[in-house]
Amino acid sequence: MTRWNTSHIPDQTGRAAVVTGANSGLGYVTARELARRGARVVLACRSAERGTAALSRLRAEVPTAEAEFRALDLADLASVRRFAEGLADFCDDRLDLLVNNAGVMALPQRFTADGFEMQFGTNHLGHFALTGLLLPKLLATPGARVVTVSSMLHALADVDLGDLNSECSYHRWLAYGRSKSANLLFTHELARRLAAAGSQVVAAAAHPGYAHTNLQTAGVRMEGRQSAERVVELGNRLIAQPAEGGALGTLCAATAPHMRPDAFIGPRNGLRGAPARSFRAPWTRDDRTAERLWAASEELTGVRCDITVPGA
Repeated sequence: MTRWNTSHIPDQTGRAAVVTGANSGLGYVTARELARRGARVVLACRSAERGTAALSRLRAEVPTAEAEFRALDLADLASVRRFAEGLADFCDDRLDLLVNNAGVMALPQRFTADGFEMQFGTNHLGHFALTGLLLPKLLATPGARVVTVSSMLHALADVDLGDLNSECSYHRWLAYGRSKSANLLFTHELARRLAAAGSQVVAAAAHPGYAHTNLQTAGVRMEGRQSAERVVELGNRLIAQPAEGGALGTLCAATAPHMRPDAFIGPRNGLRGAPARSFRAPWTRDDRTAERLWAASEELTGVRCDITVPGA
């Protein structure tokens, strides 16, 4: 993967992809580059206004794109179910690629429509439910992949299985780190279960390093902390790489041939640069924790992620 870039993306003609949070930043770049290489892409976004604007922009940048916007609010499990049920007319019984990209970061304490802490509920539980509901399509598609976007900041904290909803205490950055560790534990357990079932579906994870997106400023903006917002924006300008660079890890995990299951791909030096296998905290490969988180996620979402390989 030395110096891997978008020119290395194989032809995606005939492949169907779903990218969550594709209205801006990493998700938009991921959807655009997949469409540029011929994939049919669903931009799965919470805001209809921003989603349709992103679709118009994508079609202007890639006139040949086969793409469409569909509403998906990962902080509302009813919305997740509606999205999954409505996907049949887009890709029939197949789905080649699911990119679990959308997320929130370091918010003041908020809750999802179903009462979950917002970061855990959106970053992990929403994507867990979405993946589970789309698994039959993925399992029926040769060469399918699930790529979940985590973060270097997963290293801030392991999941707390005794307080998944941060009811005992809440610290925005620890909650974010736990949600990103949950992303990696989910990828680990999904990869393990797919292998045990004899499936060729690949579950991998990625991170963007430090990429300039609107994710960093959302929390301080919600609180009206203008000075903090200016500091974050300055850091974005001086240190961060653009979204085009941050999306390379995701695109590599999604399209590079022979991607290893449970791989974690990000910038070579951690913050920016060409994609490479990335450091991950040891707890994100703990089988027992991953299994317990999976069981808790099924209970909380009401979605069973059954892995049955067609024809097996």
